[in-house]
Amino acid sequence: MSERAISRKARAAALALFVHKWSSLICTLFLLLICITGLPLVLRDEIDGLLDDALPYARVAEGTPNVSLDRVVEASRKMYPGETIISVFVDDDEPKIMVFMASSWEAFKANRRAIHSIRFDAHTGDVLKQTKPFGEDGLTFLQLMLSLHRDLFAGLAGELFLGAMALLFIAAIVSGIAIYGPFMRKLDFGTVRAARSRRLKWLDLHNLLGVVTLGWALVVGATGVINELSTPLFALWQQTDVRAMLAPLQGKPVPQTSELSSPQTAYDTVKAAFPEMTTTSVVFPGAPFGSPHHYVVWTKGKEPLTSRLFSPVLVDARSGALISAVTMPWYLRALELSRPLHFGDYGGMPLKIIWVLLDLVTIFVLGSGLYLWFARSPAAKLSPAAMPLPSPGGAE
Repeated sequence: MSERAISRKARAAALALFVHKWSSLICTLFLLLICITGLPLVLRDEIDGLLDDALPYARVAEGTPNVSLDRVVEASRKMYPGETIISVFVDDDEPKIMVFMASSWEAFKANRRAIHSIRFDAHTGDVLKQTKPFGEDGLTFLQLMLSLHRDLFAGLAGELFLGAMALLFIAAIVSGIAIYGPFMRKLDFGTVRAARSRRLKWLDLHNLLGVVTLGWALVVGATGVINELSTPLFALWQQTDVRAMLAPLQGKPVPQTSELSSPQTAYDTVKAAFPEMTTTSVVFPGAPFGSPHHYVVWTKGKEPLTSRLFSPVLVDARSGALISAVTMPWYLRALELSRPLHFGDYGGMPLKIIWVLLDLVTIFVLGSGLYLWFARSPAAKLSPAAMPLPSPGGAE
């Protein structure tokens, strides 16, 4: 090999080492927090079921139809007069209907967490449970975990910050492959040199488990970046596609509550027009990512993959007439697909268990990386590189 090629290879290795060292050091503590808080979120449905103190669902004959959405909407308004209904969700797994409310649209737009819910039995219309706005009655365990995992209680700034940490995590993985790949080719796969120094043993474990979880870590890191961009992505959609779609209605008066047509009619209209889809919710006029003139009725596919792809349909809020189905842009489709991949909730309990195990291994990899940094030899700590590559013979 020529001296120029050797020099170029050395520079590339030095650059990879620099990127791996600093990207790892900057993001590791935050990635540990994300991994730890992500563990219960993978099992959030199961934990919710264990902690749920709602009244039980009524036992009814198979095929019993759901109550009218108009009925639960009217009951919600009587329970909280003067408040605004944000949306109505119809669960396709459990016999429940959820009504989400806020004191006003302005309060909800200022703080998306200023929302509470009423759970109705879908067959009887009985109230099973009510919640207070986020944080008013103390945070539940899962609310605390989700807020730390998503935005560190810092809103959009926290989301973007954690998205940047996820990008650094990806950079650490890729640069780690560039650094340790050539070296590990000189050892049998799975070799852990336990007879040498403790730090060398931890280094081999760190590398081995990092390689084992490589694909999963890249997927979770990349989908984490996409998830943290959900707020600006929806804002972009609102400022482009939604604005163009609503341009013909510019200047027309927004319907008042008394002018709204039946939400059940809007739901039934969409269900009849798109029988191949599952109709899941009705968002009322005025939502930040909706329309001031329409019900936005959300649908999803019925197959395992398409059940994660949601599509909105516009229904005129005054007349109840179907206006059009909305084609979601590619970046929101990517966001929809990234969510189940991130939490592993598209393959049932077996996949969730795999996700939990891989998450635990990643926590070990991150923790061992911190140990390797702080357990450096005094000479290494004085070195400009500060993280030298181990030699093939195992000397540090």
